[in-house]
Amino acid sequence: MKKSLIALAFGTLGLGIAEFVMMGILPDIASDLNISIAQAGHLISAYALGVCVGAPMLILARKHPLKHILLVLTSIIMIGNICAALSPNYIFMIFSRFISGLPHGAYFGVASIVAEKLADKGKGSEAVSIIVAGMTIANLFGVPLGTSLSTAISWRMTFLLVGFWGIIIFYYIWRWVPEVENIKDTGFKGQFHFLKSPAPWLLIFATMLGNGGVFCWYSYINPLLTNVAGFSPHSITLLMVFAGFGMVVGNLMGGKFSDHYTPGRVAAFAQGCICIILLLIFLLSNISWLAVLLMCLCTTCLFALSSPQQILLIRHSKGGEMLGAASVQVAFNLGNAIGAYCGGLPLQAGMGYQYPALVGAPFALIGFTLLTIFYRKYEKKTLKF
Repeated sequence: MKKSLIALAFGTLGLGIAEFVMMGILPDIASDLNISIAQAGHLISAYALGVCVGAPMLILARKHPLKHILLVLTSIIMIGNICAALSPNYIFMIFSRFISGLPHGAYFGVASIVAEKLADKGKGSEAVSIIVAGMTIANLFGVPLGTSLSTAISWRMTFLLVGFWGIIIFYYIWRWVPEVENIKDTGFKGQFHFLKSPAPWLLIFATMLGNGGVFCWYSYINPLLTNVAGFSPHSITLLMVFAGFGMVVGNLMGGKFSDHYTPGRVAAFAQGCICIILLLIFLLSNISWLAVLLMCLCTTCLFALSSPQQILLIRHSKGGEMLGAASVQVAFNLGNAIGAYCGGLPLQAGMGYQYPALVGAPFALIGFTLLTIFYRKYEKKTLKF
């Protein structure tokens, strides 16, 4: 495996911890800042909003070397997470989470383009999956570590860990990632030209709504496992490891199968499975072992989607590759925000913690429908048997 891809994956590892650790430490933050669980869920939305604002700003940096852009984005990762660790109140924490989210989509976008340029011929999807692997490893090891730090010491230590990890990211990108050829500058207007085609819009809305469906449920996974499935709070760290393992497996499968079949077919199949799994979570999450099994299956399918969606938008955004690649993460995190908000509505109404999964199922169904339309219109005719 190329060291340059490992360095880029270090970045997504840090971003993955910053994004997903909130699900494991939500009750700790809510208790410390004297807010409700539903209010704490808005911290997930604040991060997602930062992603949506930060990614389009890549247009302003399009003439700069890709490596230099990555180094600047890494610096913002450090600043945002250290500010979160030092937040004195809820308002400052909201602001810090917004800052932390600014580099997320932009980093994924630029890193994916660099990875594809560094990839061996015919291995583009696999190279992108290595970048995404950083986020899955974050969920396998980083998020449980962050959850443990929150339980044993303070949730502030978790964000401090990510802030200092940013220093390591910066160093290895500087050392291991070579200067690569810049993408062709098509001008400011040219960056948006690819959006005239229906293909990227199908992918963007499928990502947003499909991911929103998952995050209706996953945003409140901690109270679901403790209050419905009957697990103790101390077992959450281990359960997050299981969820992370599912993400690692899903990401590897998504990258391999996308190069073997087509990314659109893999994405549509995984999204269809998510819809069914969310319904099963709503019905069966009171059975502890089934709650864990379904959690792992859902996280597997979620990350089986990631590299196919990333590579598809790069391929369908000619002339605006940086914006296109970043659009996946914008859609992904906008889905996070929508999911965290909509998933919290039944909780605010006094319903049980299994109801967010039911709210998420229709979102996942729409995502599956859009990906199926994309596959049939843009990929099926090109398949070779």
